[in-house]
Amino acid sequence: MNKEQAEQFQQQLIQLRLEIEELQATQEDPSKPVELDQARVGRLSRMDALQGQEMAQETARRRQTQLTMIETALRRIESGEYGVCSVCGEDIDIRRLTVNPTTTRCLACVED
Repeated sequence: MNKEQAEQFQQQLIQLRLEIEELQATQEDPSKPVELDQARVGRLSRMDALQGQEMAQETARRRQTQLTMIETALRRIESGEYGVCSVCGEDIDIRRLTVNPTTTRCLACVED
């Protein structure tokens, strides 16, 4: 991978990180307890609210995982290790990085 390609991936990763951080800022805190008016809300509505809370918590966990992967990829770019498989040491196909710029393994190692 040449320097220009690494810079393009770096900009793509930074943009992706900003988008995720903006989404996190606009979402309500998923760990907040569900408040329901027991007199007005039926059992199914409570279950629906709890399910919605669980889905929001999982979304927040996935975003945090994605942010961690982005930070790892940015550190790999800075250290010159970006685009190299962390398992076998071979170059990762540029097309694979284009689809998922946070990947750390080549296709052969993923399939094993």
